[in-house]
Amino acid sequence: MSSSSKPEKEEEEWEAPSPCMNGDAAAASEGDKGGGYGGEEGQEEGEEGEREFAAVMEQLAPEGVRALHARVEAEWGPVLQSACQTAAARALWARAVRDPAAAVLAGERYLRGLHEKMRRDERAGAREVHGVMIAVRTLWFDTRIEAAVDTLGGDPQVVILGAGCSAVRMDSGAVESTGAVWSTPSAEPRNISIGKEIFCNRSLNMRNITAVGFDMDYTLAQYKPETFEALAYYGTIEKLVKDLHYPEELLTWEFDWKYMVRGLVLDKKRGNILKMDRHKYVKVAYHGFRELSKEEKVAAYGSTLIRDSFDEPDYALIDTLFSLGEAYLFAQLVDFMDSNPGKVPAGTDYPLMYKDVRSAVDLCHRDGTLKRMVAKDPGRYINEDLAIVPMLEMIKKSGRSTFLVTNSLWDYTDVVMNYLCGPYTSDAGSGLNHKWLQYFDIVITGSSKPSFFHDDNRAGLFEVEPDSGKLLNADIQIGSPRSSHQHATPVHKVYQGGNVGHLHRLLSIASSSQILYVGDHIYGDILRSKKVLGWRTMLVIPELEHEVKLLSETKSTRKELRHLRMERDSIEDRIHHLEWSLKFDDLTENQKEKLFSEHVNLLQQREHARCLHQEAQRQHHQKFHKVWGQLMKTGYQNSRFAHQVERFACLYSSQVTNLGLYSPNKYYRPSEDYMPHEFDVLEL
Repeated sequence: MSSSSKPEKEEEEWEAPSPCMNGDAAAASEGDKGGGYGGEEGQEEGEEGEREFAAVMEQLAPEGVRALHARVEAEWGPVLQSACQTAAARALWARAVRDPAAAVLAGERYLRGLHEKMRRDERAGAREVHGVMIAVRTLWFDTRIEAAVDTLGGDPQVVILGAGCSAVRMDSGAVESTGAVWSTPSAEPRNISIGKEIFCNRSLNMRNITAVGFDMDYTLAQYKPETFEALAYYGTIEKLVKDLHYPEELLTWEFDWKYMVRGLVLDKKRGNILKMDRHKYVKVAYHGFRELSKEEKVAAYGSTLIRDSFDEPDYALIDTLFSLGEAYLFAQLVDFMDSNPGKVPAGTDYPLMYKDVRSAVDLCHRDGTLKRMVAKDPGRYINEDLAIVPMLEMIKKSGRSTFLVTNSLWDYTDVVMNYLCGPYTSDAGSGLNHKWLQYFDIVITGSSKPSFFHDDNRAGLFEVEPDSGKLLNADIQIGSPRSSHQHATPVHKVYQGGNVGHLHRLLSIASSSQILYVGDHIYGDILRSKKVLGWRTMLVIPELEHEVKLLSETKSTRKELRHLRMERDSIEDRIHHLEWSLKFDDLTENQKEKLFSEHVNLLQQREHARCLHQEAQRQHHQKFHKVWGQLMKTGYQNSRFAHQVERFACLYSSQVTNLGLYSPNKYYRPSEDYMPHEFDVLEL
């Protein structure tokens, strides 16, 4: 392809790749190499679409090509035009250099599914168009790309698929890998950005792992907080008003999905939201949305003799992303009740109010309100990740079993996993096809974690018939796993309920330490599986990607904070010397007067240094979050959340698919631990 090819020769439609991949493009004249494999816009589906595609195949003559180019130019927007140009480039590149990625990225079936996703998102008015949103061919880059970006507006995610190059994603100006995994052929070693790294707390040799398991919600399926959390929030308010008799003015409230963070603790008795360090000292506290003074914090939480454990039943832990909306609503209700005590149901106090919020959330889940909306339009609520399937394929090719354990029931699990794996499994108009099951050896739905992780949990295990959703009794005996020579892939894949003993039996696991389980819930997924079973664990922390990038950008600020802290210490030490001299030394009146004057001056310097230090701390704190600061820090100490991550997660990372960026046989090793004395000695 030549960059000087005329634009009208460059337009492609979504059905382009088949003739290209079959080599037909090579027979085209030089002037027609840039395209010519278009078709209708894709409004018809099913058999009509197949007939249309066949007709396109017959129109490869230059006259037909030019006619189709003109039609695409007139009817397709710049986003779809650009995507199709890349598809044709991929196909031709596959012909020329046998690019392994082209078979997937330029495959007809893939593009059919992609085209449908783009159409659905456009109809839904989504800001971003999933899959390939802006596709740029390295040999064709002109004003059409700029027009496509302008069409999306805002701060769109941009996918660049350069001919013969790995897919990369440019999101807000940062270029990151997507879709490519460690095993994807590459001419150069890949550098993993710090936001995509996997961090290690305890040594883990992947050669000892025989099965890798995943949670679904907020692990494989990353929900969009601006839509999904808002959906849960407004659904909860509706239940509070209609079912629990709260005033209708709650229906006018707004939701700030960025306000709350994981790791917070709700004090149900006092109506407070707390952030504490690893020693359980409360460092940041709000009553509703009013920050508590230092005196109020000390009065409520300052005594070490009566320090609470900060656990149920008096406290609620905000340790999942699902909990952020209910925490925000609780804070709103605290402020509302304080200002309008007569407007809430009679007898309501802070603990009962929190209980009502939890009941309303449960009602939303039980009546299927949330999941019906997600199932209707998954792309509106779930981030698409093209790296999930390549990661799962790489794990399976490495000889390991894969399994899915989720609390969601089969019907919803099937919808979500079809959406996530759709670009690799969908046929035009096929709907739910269960083809995503090929990437898992075992799928357990309705698992009721964390009780699933207890052997003494007597929940029955049922087989699920995928097409009908019918439950059948599963004849799986809990006991010693089959020996290695008896190991075979189970005939049935999908189950509901049961416990960890059933799973070990199905996977023929000889030792719990042979399992790596990846989840997002520090208690429901990680703590129980690690502490009770001895599974190896990986925690998914989506917020981490932003946090580590900011840490990298604020290195100089951290040095400044250390310098200011040392300056305060130095001034305080001089003050202590003066006070000692004034109290114990035999001084003349002139000497005392001089020392008193110096003492006053040093007190002023200390106050100035304190103000500078606190302001610098505040600004640094707000770079991460305007209210709660760093996720993993509270002041100079690790936060309680960070302490839990360190204790129970062998590995942690920002996304589940980061696992695909490393060798499936990698030996993960932790960084060296340091004691405080080593920081000064080693000048760390």
